[in-house]
This record gives sequence, structure tokens and C-alpha cells, in this order.
Amino acid sequence: MKKKWYDYLWILSAAYLILGFFNILFAWLGLLCFFIPLIISITRGTKGYCNRYCGRGQLFSLLGGRFGLSRKKDIPGWMKSKWFRYGFLIFFFIMFFQMLWNTYLVFAGAQDLRQVVTLLWTFKLPWNWAYHGTLMHPGVAQFAFGFYSVMLTSTVLGLITMVLFKPRSWCVYCPMGTMTQLICKVKAKE
Repeated sequence: MKKKWYDYLWILSAAYLILGFFNILFAWLGLLCFFIPLIISITRGTKGYCNRYCGRGQLFSLLGGRFGLSRKKDIPGWMKSKWFRYGFLIFFFIMFFQMLWNTYLVFAGAQDLRQVVTLLWTFKLPWNWAYHGTLMHPGVAQFAFGFYSVMLTSTVLGLITMVLFKPRSWCVYCPMGTMTQLICKVKAKE
């Protein structure tokens, strides 16, 4: 089977994580992974992004499948359940809105917030080399640190589930996948 251009989008996911490691402002590019799936599901009523264009899912397939880093076990039933998927989506939204609130506070003049990458919403990582100030408002960097934290955390969760279960197990409870699935259900009723 001949490879298509979108079969290489895993490179963009890897590049995103690497670029954000060196300059946190690259984290803004992650908004593409947020808006493109929503636009596709709203306009087409499909999960086309998840099924074809998601570079993160491709990266997990590559690492877990071709490189054999997955145990290839079925994901537990509770992780597939609606209560877990919707609960995880709500939890992710809470973290996302907390990130937006912190960004707002910095734009409003708060000085006591720290621009830091947080892994698993708990562990503060020493990422100070990735940002040394720019001509932009500090709130721009605050958003980048927060968004990169969300993207890094979700990638780490995906890698953990990839190793423990099937390569694309993250896709079962991915907040974007759950959200686009909800949009598709609403569009199907129209």
C-alpha cells in the first residue's frame, strides 16, 4: 500500500515536542491539534482527524507497533466506558480552563505566577532554558508553558497506555477524540 502525505504527520508530533523543549513559544503550534479536529468534526460530521490525520496516534502506532514497545494487550473495559471517557474529558477541561485562567491573570498583571512546565498536572519541570523573554507580553509565554504542559502530559499518558496496552490505546480516552465524537453524534441528529 502506497503511503500518503498524512501518513507522516507523526513527524510533526515529534517535532512539536522537540521544538517546545528548546523554545516554549513553539507550544502555540499545538493549537492546530486542538482546532483542526473540531473544524473537521463540525464541518464534516466525522472523526476524520482521529482516524487519518492525528500525528500523535500515528506516533504511538509507530512506537508500539513497528518498534514493538507495546504489550499489545486489550485496554481494560473501564477505560473504554463512557463515565471514564467523559470524566477524563471534564478533568481535562478543568485543567485547560485553569491554564487559561492563569494566562489571563498574567495578562492582567499578576507577577506571582511562574512560567513552568507541569507534567501530569503535578510535577514542575525545570524548563527555564526554553524561554528568556521576548518583545511579547509575558502572558504569551504563560499560555505556551501551560499548553505545552497539557500536550506533554497527554503524550506521556498516551505513551504509558501504549506500553501497557495496544499502541493506540490513548485514542480510546483522548479528550479530543471524545469531544469530536460528541460533535459527530450531535451532527448525525441534525
